[in-house]
Amino acid sequence: MLRARGSGRRPVMLAIAGDSAAGKTTLTRGLVQCLGADRMTAVCVDDYHRYDREERAGKPFTALHPDCNHIDIMEQHLQLLSMGEPILKPVYDHSTGRLVRPEPVEPRDFVIVEGLLPLHTRLARACFDITVYLDPPEPLRHSWKIARDCEKRGYSPDQVRAELDRREPESAAYIRPQRKHADIVVRFAPVAGRVDPPGTPLSAELLLRPTIDHPELTGVLDAEPGAGTAMHLRLHRDTDGRPVDALHVHGYVSPEESQVVKKAIWARLGARAGDGLVDPDALGRLGGAGTSDPLAITQLLLLYHLLDADHRQAA
Repeated sequence: MLRARGSGRRPVMLAIAGDSAAGKTTLTRGLVQCLGADRMTAVCVDDYHRYDREERAGKPFTALHPDCNHIDIMEQHLQLLSMGEPILKPVYDHSTGRLVRPEPVEPRDFVIVEGLLPLHTRLARACFDITVYLDPPEPLRHSWKIARDCEKRGYSPDQVRAELDRREPESAAYIRPQRKHADIVVRFAPVAGRVDPPGTPLSAELLLRPTIDHPELTGVLDAEPGAGTAMHLRLHRDTDGRPVDALHVHGYVSPEESQVVKKAIWARLGARAGDGLVDPDALGRLGGAGTSDPLAITQLLLLYHLLDADHRQAA
């Protein structure tokens, strides 16, 4: 298998799945900006919609349904990308709801695939080295979707709420089941029971399943004074009842306390990046002007997995 850049190694493939407005693009954007476009290719599999917005209006299903997407073509393209081969990818323009001219995509050292259904089939899942599912609380995701679709896609709040209600059966049937296939489940949310001031960054909970080798974080938490305030690791029961490590990253702590954790992780886990990072400050950037330390730490751990997988392939 040859990589498109001719290095003789396949690219490292990362999937980020989740429902509409779950935060997939925000999570992806920071990683792409950090590693740079020369090393990172980002693909949105929502471009594989079978129908445009006008055509979907007359169909008995929504964009979340597999029958509304070219799943077979998506699978073929993921296989090609995983072997380092270029593809001619369809393009869905979310601002207009139309299918527009396809675009060529060249896989770089790393390929991030984000969207509604990247983990829907066994064949698609087999293409990935690391899989992530974003699982925000539904009321929070609904508020994000209303804000985004009204601002960027021309909908009214009532239209978005009606579409959310229409999509719910298919979300339950096709989107949320992908959660069980993820190596890492990420939930950004307020801490239950806390009343924080407005503007407090959301905390993050990461379920680290033993399907891949995660970094040893105990040393980071134990060795750095104050690190345990910003982040802690606990044993948790997954939805299937099995024990799993749950990493909690607190959004309410001071930037100085979060910086302790970020520096400690960089020192222990970020060394493999060497001088290859284009914009490390991109980690933690939100869609607007704000930043989030829990988001930055989540992206930093995903960056570790990308670089570790690349290092192991090189070896």
